[in-house]
Amino acid sequence: MPTVNPETPSRDDVVFDTEDLLLSLCQSVARVLNAASGSGITYSGMVQRIHKTCLKPDIGCFVLFDGGFSGLVILNFSGSAAMELYRGAMHQMGLPEQELATAYTSDEVANMMGELLNQALGDFTSKIRRELQTHISHSQPKMVVLNRQVVLSVDAHLDQPEARRVTFYTARNHIFYLELAIDRTEFVRLLDFEPQAAPDPDALMAQARSAAPTPAAPAPAPGSSGDDDTAELLRSLGM
Repeated sequence: MPTVNPETPSRDDVVFDTEDLLLSLCQSVARVLNAASGSGITYSGMVQRIHKTCLKPDIGCFVLFDGGFSGLVILNFSGSAAMELYRGAMHQMGLPEQELATAYTSDEVANMMGELLNQALGDFTSKIRRELQTHISHSQPKMVVLNRQVVLSVDAHLDQPEARRVTFYTARNHIFYLELAIDRTEFVRLLDFEPQAAPDPDALMAQARSAAPTPAAPAPAPGSSGDDDTAELLRSLGM
């Protein structure tokens, strides 16, 4: 649990608002996509305030989250951006070129975009738990391949929605967009505390290995002692 000092309250500082949550989400998306695809993902330093979020061509993915606060996350990929990320992720996993999908309309491509969004939201919710001392959970991602004539709107049932859009770029300058709709919320610091550090997977695995009990030496097979005695007797008789 984070360390809290109850004797030094600071009630006037808003430590997190919509833009801060958006920045944290952008960092999680960029980190996960970079790790998964090996592509240099960057995002714009400017954010758009928009009136509503929509699934747009060529591939739209969305996730709803709820808990300490509620909202909706959408990633809208161009076909070229989706294929670059898909191919990078598959190559990172060691799949040969001949086994990869060749069109962004393939189910494999949409499923990979959904899995990447799922991992990014997992990273984001973990940071929210450590840094804001609250909890949110998210739904399974939904993906849809859209043509140029279709735009779908997702109702997140928000009371006071705020919507934002950020432009992302792949290493080859293909574009995709992140859209966030969230209830208007502010996190105000009541007590000073130290946020938990992000867990180190390597350290956790080493700790688990050191804590594991040493396997006991296998017991000798039944009757093996008697067999050894017999062999020793035969050798002493020169047989």
